[in-house]
Amino acid sequence: MTAEDRPGPLAGVRVLDLSGMLAGPYATMLLSDMGADVVKVEPPHGDRTRKVGPWRDDADRAKALGGYFQSVNRGKQSIVLDLKQADDVAVFLDLVKVADVVVENYSAGVMERLGLSYETLRQQNPRLVYGCLRGFGDPRSGSSPYEDWPAFDIVAQAMSGFAGITGELGGSPLKAGPGIGDIFPGALLALGVTAAVRHAERTGEGQFLDVAMYDAMLALTERIVYQHSYTGEVPAPMGNGHPLLAPFDILRTADGWLAVAAPSDNHWRILTETMGRPELGTDPRFATNAARLENIEEVRAMLNAWLATQTTRQVVALLGGKVPIGPVNTAADIFADPHVHRREMLVEIEEPGSSRPVTIAGVPIKFSRTPARIRRRGPKLGEQSTTGVLASWTAASAAAQQGEDNA
Repeated sequence: MTAEDRPGPLAGVRVLDLSGMLAGPYATMLLSDMGADVVKVEPPHGDRTRKVGPWRDDADRAKALGGYFQSVNRGKQSIVLDLKQADDVAVFLDLVKVADVVVENYSAGVMERLGLSYETLRQQNPRLVYGCLRGFGDPRSGSSPYEDWPAFDIVAQAMSGFAGITGELGGSPLKAGPGIGDIFPGALLALGVTAAVRHAERTGEGQFLDVAMYDAMLALTERIVYQHSYTGEVPAPMGNGHPLLAPFDILRTADGWLAVAAPSDNHWRILTETMGRPELGTDPRFATNAARLENIEEVRAMLNAWLATQTTRQVVALLGGKVPIGPVNTAADIFADPHVHRREMLVEIEEPGSSRPVTIAGVPIKFSRTPARIRRRGPKLGEQSTTGVLASWTAASAAAQQGEDNA
């Protein structure tokens, strides 16, 4: 059996994905990559990201799959249900009976107003894992004064303190380039769902779990919590430096930029020897991480002076594999890097209507026995039928139950 034929570690797990935009779909994308059968339940107008590009010039005129949607909805199926209509609600409840997981990222109270709360769905399927992701969490897990506030990635980055420590030294707060205020909460939701599915398999007991974007981003920004607790400091933007490690920076070379991290005293000595300044490795002002932090401006000045005489390629040739360094890559650099090809981190998939495949980011979690992989392109709106999905899931559920009965 080839890797292409092997099921992923979540094979057999059936997921109803009611989420839209980035955070929820990213979570269910991870589940799909690991083998879960994810069915995206979309309203008649579809996920809002279906209308967001970029688009291929030669793609189909309907523009069924833009880059945004393709990237985080690969591997899923799509059905259309209007959950404000009784007939469609009945179909959805039939699917819930044979599902393992429901994921949604509506505002708090939306599912309750639709008559589809966790408590209602649990009556249909006691084994159901119900995962939700909201800006400020669900009141079941702890009421927030902001629970009715809408939130996007940038809001989570701001309120969690992440943006407050990101930016130029002494400068204004700055958000991260990628949508980490969505992506990191989504990754945590996928982890939580996987853990809850494991519990349900052992006990037959489903449960409700929720991830707040604010909470997730605060967990990601954990350094400011202990730093403030231990020292009373209010951390501020530090540019590319670090308050506890030196050198730990992104610095300019003769022709680009380079990350340099040598807080280890041994790495520092290797760096100074390569610079032709071995005496700096034992100089009391710079010999230890603590000393370098006290004299950080001098450390940066010396590194800047040396790097200004070297191209990025030259520094990488001198220090690669010896000291933690790395070039600041552009997208073009990444596409040319053998690492991402050997690690299958650039994956080509079909683009409907286009004569050429498109490339999306691959799966970073590697399994030796149950490969995680991108199994198909993203679905067109309503590409699968509700009757087909229900029949398939009902048969799979019956087979699984028969297996349990025979065990």
